[in-house]
Amino acid sequence: MAPRRRLRPVSCPPMTTGFSLYGWLLDVGRGVLRWLRGWWLMVFVGAQLAVLAFSPSSYRRESRGMVLRHIYFAAGPGLPGFTTLMALFNVVVIRIVVVTAFAYGLTQYALDAVVRVLVLELIPLVAALYVAVEYTIPGGSELYKLRRGGAFERMRAQGIDPLSREVLPRVLAGIFAVLLLALLSCLISLLLAYIAVHGFTMAGLPSYNHSVGQIFNPVVSMIFTMKTVLFAVAVALLPVSNALRDIPRRASRTSVELQGLMQMFVLMLLIEIASLVGNYY
Repeated sequence: MAPRRRLRPVSCPPMTTGFSLYGWLLDVGRGVLRWLRGWWLMVFVGAQLAVLAFSPSSYRRESRGMVLRHIYFAAGPGLPGFTTLMALFNVVVIRIVVVTAFAYGLTQYALDAVVRVLVLELIPLVAALYVAVEYTIPGGSELYKLRRGGAFERMRAQGIDPLSREVLPRVLAGIFAVLLLALLSCLISLLLAYIAVHGFTMAGLPSYNHSVGQIFNPVVSMIFTMKTVLFAVAVALLPVSNALRDIPRRASRTSVELQGLMQMFVLMLLIEIASLVGNYY
């Protein structure tokens, strides 16, 4: 009769959960560092471009031609369509506001509401988003392809600064396009608002000038100008700074573009909130 073997207790492996606090904190820390690095790169590139923008050596004959060509590509092709769409949009919004004000006996506030809603708030935002979608974001993708293809290294080997040759013209063109589209849209909105309130007559011009002059006091005018310029700088600079970033291996170019778009929205939202606080508080 064979001796019985004693059964040894089988040790079960420790149960592991799919959640690791250390790994989660590590991922959060890396995300925060990437976020801060992205904003720091934007500030650093913006400072470099600001120095180049005020440097006379950046506007030689070849550089001037590059800047003018990018300005045309940024503002020229989309100018007729954008102004037409903004005119139609202004007609609809102005008509709704004016009819509503007349129905409730608030005729004296119709023009004030139209100017404040359209000119002060909507038009700079719409112009900046239009230029971002049509020019600066595709331009950032093109700049990224140039950098990844080794074009920047070849320029440096030839003694050419890539920031002056490729980056600065795109940023200046984006800023100019936003300011141009916003200015034209504001003029169209003011003209359509006058026609909607006073009709095709010059009799209401003195009262119209008085009402618009009361809205655009020095403080409001300064805030409106600063907001439009900051919108233009944000949509022109953020795609460029993201194009100059080193992408992680696991991240795709699409994810980086979406991250840059989210940064643009966050920055524009902060600018809009600051302008609202300055205008109405």
